[in-house]
Amino acid sequence: MIVRDRPGLLRLFFILRGSIVLRILPQVLVILVLSAGVVWLRTTHPGWAPAFNGAPFALLGIALSVFLGFRNNACYDRWWEARKDWGQLLYTVRDLGRQTLMLDRDGEPRAARRQLLRLAMAFGHALVCHLRPGGDATKPRRFLSAGQLAGFESSRNRPDFLLRQMGQVLAELLAGGHVSDIQYTMLEGTLGRMSAVLAACERIRNTPVPFGYTLLLHRTAYLFCFLLPFGFADVLHWGTPFITGLVAYTFFGLDALGDELEEPFGTRLNALPIEALADTMEINLREALGETELPSLPQPKGHVLM
Repeated sequence: MIVRDRPGLLRLFFILRGSIVLRILPQVLVILVLSAGVVWLRTTHPGWAPAFNGAPFALLGIALSVFLGFRNNACYDRWWEARKDWGQLLYTVRDLGRQTLMLDRDGEPRAARRQLLRLAMAFGHALVCHLRPGGDATKPRRFLSAGQLAGFESSRNRPDFLLRQMGQVLAELLAGGHVSDIQYTMLEGTLGRMSAVLAACERIRNTPVPFGYTLLLHRTAYLFCFLLPFGFADVLHWGTPFITGLVAYTFFGLDALGDELEEPFGTRLNALPIEALADTMEINLREALGETELPSLPQPKGHVLM
């Protein structure tokens, strides 16, 4: 995710990192070259290049911009819902750190509290690896015992495995009389909220925007931009490449930005900083355990936080 102060007006036009320009530059350059070629042909050899009435392009452009807006809204909803889910996970594990203070007494309860919070740290990192290809798989393993690690490695859903381990710890506390029924219900409810976040994130990852809808907009945007010079070459003349390039930048840019927002757990610059959020959860829970030598909170590198 891009994290930076809003630049000034002049600088805003020259920022490349975090923008969509580099991804769509080849397509925009093709439209510019095509537009210049069409204008040259219409000027020197009018019969070699067809010319169309520009009115239909205006109507089609309005319709296309509306549909692109709808798709981008749908993709942004996915991005924003994913951000809310991770925000919920962050305050839920903080709740867990506070709720387990009732176990902070000598003997088995204190050991169980430490185990619960370490499993919660592992859960955050395991969820990153579960959602984002190429995540650091060594991070969750640091918090697991040898017995837990064997089950973790063989599990098909590692975050869910960790939740089951946490549920087992709570069940043992209840069976040993270390927590009351009310306390057990409260802690189990916290695990339920963590499980709900896992399910919500899996739903977002496994249910993309309908492919047919995306394909229709891709095709229409490209056809529109490729045909646009033929509709305005006789009207705009050598201003046609500038106008068509601007239109192509807008339509291709919105299309590409929708692709990035559609995958909020990906690795592109506009993806959510889920790894930084997992690191933040680890720091918060280690502090809850009384540790003092803690790493600093994640900071953007080159205005990017992942």
